[in-house]
Amino acid sequence: MSQRPTDSLAGKIVTVLGGSGFVGRHLAQELLSRGARLRIASRNPQKAYAIKPLGNLGQVQFARVDVTKPDSLAAVLAGSDAVVNLVGAFSGNLDALQGKGAGAIAAAAKAAGASAFVHISAIGGNADSDVDYARTKAEGEEAVRAEFPGATILRPSLLFGPDDNFVMMFGRLIGAFPALPVFGPEAKLQPLFVDDAAEAIANALGDPGAHGGKTYEIAGPEVITMLELNQRIAKAEGRSRSFIALPDSVSELIASATGWLPGAPITSDQFKLLKAGSVASGDLPGIAELGVSPRPLGLFLDRWATQFRKHGRFGAKSAA
Repeated sequence: MSQRPTDSLAGKIVTVLGGSGFVGRHLAQELLSRGARLRIASRNPQKAYAIKPLGNLGQVQFARVDVTKPDSLAAVLAGSDAVVNLVGAFSGNLDALQGKGAGAIAAAAKAAGASAFVHISAIGGNADSDVDYARTKAEGEEAVRAEFPGATILRPSLLFGPDDNFVMMFGRLIGAFPALPVFGPEAKLQPLFVDDAAEAIANALGDPGAHGGKTYEIAGPEVITMLELNQRIAKAEGRSRSFIALPDSVSELIASATGWLPGAPITSDQFKLLKAGSVASGDLPGIAELGVSPRPLGLFLDRWATQFRKHGRFGAKSAA
């Protein structure tokens, strides 16, 4: 059973940087359910306005922030009891956002007097990688440790949910096309339900004495390949589909030739990250040590795939 210290954050001001995105929406629900006073800080906080009705009167606040500007950070973190850093990107000035920038965020949280700081990194962060995303994720972890030694660093695997842009994207594609190529068909993933990730973050925030200064790899209960993921989605949709497992050499050629184009199916960096996989190493404590029992994709997939079936919820699921 998951352990939920539901009162440890009650009444505390928790600032979530980058909280207007996919993870932020789910984390907001978890924190509000624990009685936290939530401050969503983002470049575009209006994207998170749908969160407001989830809280009580005055329980949710929105703030605009540019994490690359120290004055902007100091303003939104003032008075915070706890801080979560969800800021990340796959392109742009990644050093400013998730490399050295993560250290600046940690320093600002420390200066604001926050007693807990959770930094979201990623499984696969590697300071020696030639992919900027992976390199800056690793450098960001080091910067956070230097500025806020009591921070908790979480390295999630691929996150899924009913509003994600990964499993649901494949659901739409599989629903639309009779045959699909699969890049990196043998790439291994250990997908984690986004609500389980949110619970892990909240548990870390709620008990910095137990979790501060530690790094966790948080991943789901099963390892699957990219090809298997596509096959499972097709089955849940009740559709018979042909999947073309592309050899790595072909995938690399397509990524190199078309990756620079807008709307390209995959870029060179994305293929490198995919090929490396997203599986917990087992060398670090996992999500169980944060009091969470992760749920498998299969628990949700049939229900979520209903929208992609031939006749939607009115169509019977046939054997794929």
